[in-house]
Amino acid sequence: MGIVHAASAPPPPPPSLTPELPPSLAKKDLTTALDGAERLENPGTIEDLHKKCKDVFPVNFEGAKLMLNKGLSNHFQISHTINMSSTAPSGYRFGATYVGTKQTSPTEAFPVLLGDIDPSGNLNANMIHQFGQRIRGKLATQIQRSKFTAVQMTSDYRGDSYTLSATLGNPDIINNSGVMVLHYLQSVTSQLALGGEVAYQKGPTVPGGSITVASAAGRYTSGDSTMSASLSLGGCHLCFHQKASDQVQVGVELEVNSRIQECTATIGYQVDLPKADLVFRGSVDSNWTVGAVLEKKLQPLPFSFALSGMLNHNKGNFRLGCGLIIG
Repeated sequence: MGIVHAASAPPPPPPSLTPELPPSLAKKDLTTALDGAERLENPGTIEDLHKKCKDVFPVNFEGAKLMLNKGLSNHFQISHTINMSSTAPSGYRFGATYVGTKQTSPTEAFPVLLGDIDPSGNLNANMIHQFGQRIRGKLATQIQRSKFTAVQMTSDYRGDSYTLSATLGNPDIINNSGVMVLHYLQSVTSQLALGGEVAYQKGPTVPGGSITVASAAGRYTSGDSTMSASLSLGGCHLCFHQKASDQVQVGVELEVNSRIQECTATIGYQVDLPKADLVFRGSVDSNWTVGAVLEKKLQPLPFSFALSGMLNHNKGNFRLGCGLIIG
C-alpha cells in the first residue's frame, strides 16, 4: 500500500482525503452543521395535538342557519346569525371580531377580540394577545342568565423547541374550587414530539375534595402522515391523519374510556375540489353514526351554502341542516 522506508525514519502521515480549510472557515462550517442538526422547530401546544385529524371530521348541525358577515374595516368585522333548530337554542345572535395592528407574522395579528351575544344577554367572549415573541395569553368567558358560568385563562410560553402552557379554569376563591392544567410538549427530533399533562381539580363536589390526573402525549410526523396519542390511567386518545393527495385527506380516531368501559372508533375524510369551490367532509363511527357536511361557494356571489346530514342506524335518528353564509 505504500513506500517502504528505513527503520530510522518515521513513516509520514497518511494523506488527507479531503482538502484542508483555514482554521476559521473550518470552525464556522462545523458550527453551522451542528446548529442545523440540533435546531428543532416549536411543536405547538398539546391543545392542538390532534388538530389535523379533528379538522377532517364534519361538524354537523341541525335545522336552518343564516349568517351575514360584514367587514367594517381592515380590523373590525360584525356578523348577524339566525338559527332555527329543535336540538339547540334558536334565535338571533350578534357577533363582533376585532384584529389589532400588532403583526407577528404574515397570517397573525394581535390582539384578537371576538364574541357573540343574544337578545337575552347570554355572551361568549374570547381574547387572544401576544406578549412579546414567546408568551401568548388567552381569555375565554361565558355569561348565561346574567351569571359567569365559565372562565378560562391560558398562558403559553413558546421556546425554540418546546411549549409550556398553564390553564386556570373557573377559579372561585370563596368556595375554594377551580381547575388548573399544566401542559408541556418538547420536540425530540424533527419528526417526534413528546410531552405530558397534569390536571388538578378542587371543589366541594369533587370526591375527596380534590383530584389529580396525569397523562402522556406524543406526536409523530412522517411526510404526509401524522400520528398522535394521549395516554392516561382513565383511557387513551389515538389519532392518525393522512394526506392522500391535494384533494383527499383521511383521519382515524380511537377514544377509549376505561372508567365507563366505552370505546369509540371513527373514520373521517375530506375532499377538496377547488375548481368547483366545494368541500365535502364525511365520517362513520363504531356506533353506526354516519355524518356528512357539504360546503359550496356560490361564485361570483359572496354566498356559501352548507348542507349537513347525520344518521344513527341503531337509534333511527336523522338530523338534517342547511345554512347560508353571506359575506
